Amino acid sequence: MPFEFSSLSALLRQPEKNGKNLVDRTVSTDTVFCRSLVSEGYLTEQQMRHAAERYRLGRSKDGAVVFWEIDECQKIRDGKLMYYQDNCHRDKERNATWVTARLKQQRELSLMFEAERCLFGLHLLPENQDQTIIVVEAEKTAVICSELYPESVWMASGGLTMLNVSKLYPLRDYRVVLFPDTDETGDTFRQWKEIADAAQEFFRYPIRVSAILENNATLEQKMAKIDIVDYLFEQR
Repeated sequence: MPFEFSSLSALLRQPEKNGKNLVDRTVSTDTVFCRSLVSEGYLTEQQMRHAAERYRLGRSKDGAVVFWEIDECQKIRDGKLMYYQDNCHRDKERNATWVTARLKQQRELSLMFEAERCLFGLHLLPENQDQTIIVVEAEKTAVICSELYPESVWMASGGLTMLNVSKLYPLRDYRVVLFPDTDETGDTFRQWKEIADAAQEFFRYPIRVSAILENNATLEQKMAKIDIVDYLFEQR
């Protein structure tokens, strides 16, 4: 029988022999990702630990950081495992994978199960609807900006093509700003603008798509496909 959201969430939250569930057991700042946030000057030690706690950052047995996707009802949708280098850039020799993919390999999930993922950070959706929600592409960007600009709530789609109307729907009663990465053709900005336009009919307020990178990044920066964190730190 295929698993549903609720059964997946229950599976991941089911206590093991030590009394901890899978999510609680993975929570850790002992990853290359967390250490490099500090060593590369993105965050202080205190900021890193605060962000890691809020986003429930985990660590896999093989050292990947686990970006848990937990929805607004606190149900676990999935977890993305990513590998980083000491410079806080992704280790491109090791492919990212998902907790659900590993559970399938271990026969703990049906091979027919298809995860319906949500925005990273959606569990932080505030009761105060006056707070602005900012959606970026990368989980790393959301983690860093959440400490640098805590007046807003930062979430991530998990990548350029990972944003869709369904993922935005839980934000419909909030003021939302989308911050896509940039590129030399402007395709990234246009794609997110099209998604924002498609989602607008469900939203209480206009969805803004920030053009800061489109208007201010150099051609070299656009060719490097920088995001808002890259841009801000290159200005220092």
